[in-house]
This record gives sequence, C-alpha cells and structure tokens, in this order.
Amino acid sequence: MANKVHTAGVHHVKASTHYKREHKADYGRERICILYEDADIIVIEKPSGLLSVPYPGSKARTALDLLEKLMRGRGDWSRSHRPFTVHRLDRDTSGVMVFALNEAAQKKLMARWHDGTTRKVYRAVAENPSGGRAADLPDSGTIDEPLAENAYHVAYVPRSSNRDGGHDRDVGRDRDVGRDRDVVRDRNVGRRGGQPQTVRAVTHYRIVMRGPTHTLFELELDTGKKNQIRAHLSFLGRPLAGDENYRARTDPFHRLALHARVLEFLHPVTGKKLSFEVPEDAFWLEYVEQGDARPAAPVWKQERQDRRRREEGLPASVPAAHRRVSAKEKAHGSYIALGRQGR
Repeated sequence: MANKVHTAGVHHVKASTHYKREHKADYGRERICILYEDADIIVIEKPSGLLSVPYPGSKARTALDLLEKLMRGRGDWSRSHRPFTVHRLDRDTSGVMVFALNEAAQKKLMARWHDGTTRKVYRAVAENPSGGRAADLPDSGTIDEPLAENAYHVAYVPRSSNRDGGHDRDVGRDRDVGRDRDVVRDRNVGRRGGQPQTVRAVTHYRIVMRGPTHTLFELELDTGKKNQIRAHLSFLGRPLAGDENYRARTDPFHRLALHARVLEFLHPVTGKKLSFEVPEDAFWLEYVEQGDARPAAPVWKQERQDRRRREEGLPASVPAAHRRVSAKEKAHGSYIALGRQGR
C-alpha cells in the first residue's frame, strides 16, 4: 500500500511516514537479504518500509529495483535473465518473498500460487478488543469474508457480508468495535447496483499467544488479496498494532506488526519442494506476553488530536516525550512503562 494518498487534488503523506522519515535510521536506505538463488529463482527477506515492486507514479526504491541493481553490478542481468514479479508484500510488511529470474519460471510460479502447492504463513500482533472480550475468539478458525476497496484503495469487509452461516457465528466476531473501523469502509468505490464490488478472501488463523492487551496470531492464506490479513483482523475488531490505515490505537514497534514468516512452494523447474522461514522479532512475543496497559499514543492519533485543536483555535498538545508526569501518575504508574514511553 502506498503511503501517499491523492484526493481532490490534495497531496497527503501519512503521519506514520513523517515519523519514519525523522526517526527510522535506514529510512530510504532499506536493504534486502538474499536467502536463496539459482538460475531460475531468487528468495529474499524484505524489510518493513520497502516497497516490493513499483506502482504507477512512484519513484520510491523497491525490492525489485535492488535486485536489478545487484544483478547489473554482477554483470549477469539481461532482458531474459532478470527479476520477474511473482507476488507482493505490503510496504510495511516484512518477510520472505520470491522472484523469478526468467519469464518461464514466473509463469509456472504464478500458475501454482493459489492451487494449494504454495504455503504462506504470517505472524501478526493485533490489538485486543475493549471490554475484556479477547477470550471470545477461539484458538483457531477460518475467516471467510469477501473484501471490497474504499476510495483510498484500502480493503475492508462490507457490512453486507455479515451473512447467516458466515464467520460471525464461527469465530465470534466482536460486534462492538467502534466507529474508527467504519472510517475504512464508508468511502467505497466500485459499487454495482448499490453494493460494493467484492472478491473472495479466506484466512486461517491460530492464536500463538493471548496477552492482556494484544494477541500474537499465526495466519495462512487460501487467497492472497491486497490487505487481506489487515482487513480480516480489523473486521474482528482486532486491528494490527501499528496499522494507521485501520485506526490502530497502538504502535509499539513503530511499524506494521505483520511479518511473512514462512514461504513454501514447488521449484518451477525441478519440481522440488522448497521451504524458507525467517522468524519475526522475538520482542513481539515478549511484548504480547507482558502487555501494554499504558501505550504511547500513535503519531497519527496525535496528529488528528492536534488538527481538531487547531480547528478549535487551541494550541497543539504537548508530545508525550515532553509532558511532565503528574504526581498521581508517579504514585500509581509503572516507572518501567513510563520510561519505555519516553516520559
């Protein structure tokens, strides 16, 4: 998903992007790690913050660009032997990706991508719903809900998908997820006959760890639709931590808490089954287990609050890093938590 949104002729850069430009040490200089390479494919670990492939009008660096630059530097790039796109990861998603190195390999990999021979496993940290309803969700289940796109090309589950026999009954969807989630879906495009156009999307999940404020999920996809995991978990009232698009309330890692951990597929030429695994940061599990009762406000929430204050003629709020801790907070707060939040 691109960080830049164009609406009514106005150019907007997300608050989280502003933050990363100022604080992310490798912003604009992210590097890829090659996990495997032969004459037909190359498998990489993509970092969070790096686009997978270009999109129209973008001049940002991409994993595809870096691979082409690498091959040109080695002298083995040609029109017939170069990186070919097989699939994509969202910009803020990290993890394992595969590129073909010739057109024939690309066609075979893409033909098999959704036929059951390819396995894609993700890990994600999601926020628990309010009101102590985290335990309402079974330890494992399937989210079979169609996706539509709003005017900002962000995927969401339409209200009309809450059908009898659907996943609401199967996995206990949180029915009180608040108005923030509605912001994602209300400005829809691509309507037909008054209803949004949708595509089928199926996500299987398993809960790895339930924490007091967040949950660590493992997820597998039957379909690979844009924003699928993010939209499906948001539909359950459990947006991913660090997800500005889906109005997350927390941003503990200053990035989207979604990682493509495992990729298994058949080699396009030899037919051999290949499997690659890159674990997510160990801190994710520690964070979920410990919980975060007093999270710092995400930068996009601060931006919205400041915008409202300016509209009301009030001064901007004081950033958490510079706010003095009150006597009540000192008496009742956790000094470790306060220190982690920079107060």
